[in-house]
Formats: sequence, structure tokens, C-alpha cells
Amino acid sequence: MKKRQPPLRMLVDFLMLLLSVTLMGGTLLFTDDRVHQILGMVLLVLWACHVVLNRRWYGAVFKGTYAPYRVMQTVVNLGISICALLLMASGMAMAWFMPAFRGMEVARLVHLASSHWYYCFMCAHIGLHVEKMARKIALRRAGSEPQAKATAPSRFVRPRTVLLYALLALVCAYGVHAFVVRGIPFYLFLRQQFFFLDLNRGYALFVADYVSILVLIATVFHFLSYSLSFLKKA
Repeated sequence: MKKRQPPLRMLVDFLMLLLSVTLMGGTLLFTDDRVHQILGMVLLVLWACHVVLNRRWYGAVFKGTYAPYRVMQTVVNLGISICALLLMASGMAMAWFMPAFRGMEVARLVHLASSHWYYCFMCAHIGLHVEKMARKIALRRAGSEPQAKATAPSRFVRPRTVLLYALLALVCAYGVHAFVVRGIPFYLFLRQQFFFLDLNRGYALFVADYVSILVLIATVFHFLSYSLSFLKKA
């Protein structure tokens, strides 16, 4: 029997998610700015690996027809790619080139806006693929567990399902609050031109806020993709 290949894609995606949340704290989370720069370079390397692992999708961008779901997926994926390139260019400019020349302010603003757009596109990307990831995990669990006896489907919604949806609704509601309090719309459109992080609120609350924002955006795009798929079938 062939051995299963290690879940390289899932590992790369998890590391990208972890670094993205960490780097959203800017350079204020580290005593040395070089830590932020190094982590940013690692994230870009992981992004390049992600592109290579999904090169078939990029090779098929100009092929086939475009349904509404595919249009949305293409906009999200290309948005991530454009933001990643802007982050790389502006980050390198600020770290290596611009200090001795003019243009530092432009590079800083590009980095500020593109980092927040990148985070939002990344959350949307997760939302578009969360069902596929859940299906793969379910199939692996089904393959590793003994087959259970078939039972008739229940007519009632399981309490655990209701609890999970209620928890999801609470997290999304808090995500709306965090999205506003953290000033994400102002960073996206450069209404706020300097990144502000209240360290007195603690890093744990910062992580909770940005994770709840991730859940919010991912949930919106998940249900949006589900609606588009349903309309296509109808």
C-alpha cells in the first residue's frame, strides 16, 4: 500500500495564517523591527510555496467560462497575489532602500493599506475553501474509524449543531465589533495613515479581535459561495 503524503498544503496554510495574525500587530509587538521584517519574508516565502502548490489553478485562469462563483474566487485569489507583491515591494523599500532616499512615506502607506487588504482577502479565501477542508478532514476521519451501522436520519437538529451555530453567531457579532474598534475600514482606505495598537489592552485581546474578524469574513464568504452554488444548481 502507498503511504499517504504529508498534508503539506495544510501545514503551509496554517503557518501562513499564524504569521498573518502575528504580523497584523505591526512592529509594535517586537522590540526589534528586524523580527517583523524576518517574519514578513518568511510569510512571503510561504505564499510563494502556496502558489506553487496551487499552480494548476493559476494556469487555468484564462481557460473555461466564468460563473459568478468563479469570478468571486478569482477576484479574491488575485487580490491576495497583488497585495502580497505590494507588501514585498514596500517592505523591502522601507527596510533597505528608502531610508536614504525620498519615498519612505509612500512605501509606508502602501504597506499599511496592502497589509489590511491582504488580511481581508486571506479571510475571504479561507471562507471559500472551508467546506472543502472540512470535507477532507471528515473523509480522513471516516477512513481511520471503523464503519458504524447505518441509522435512519434524525428529523430533529442535533443540539450540538445548534450550539455550534450559536457560537459562530456570537463570534461573528464580536467580529463586527472588533472590525470597527480596530479601525480596519480606516486602514483599508487610508483614512487612518498611522497604525495604532493599544498595548494596554494586551496581546491576547488583539489576537482574539483579529481571529474574530477572520471568522466573520470567512463566514460571510462561505455562505455567499454556498448561495451562488445553490443558484447555479437551481
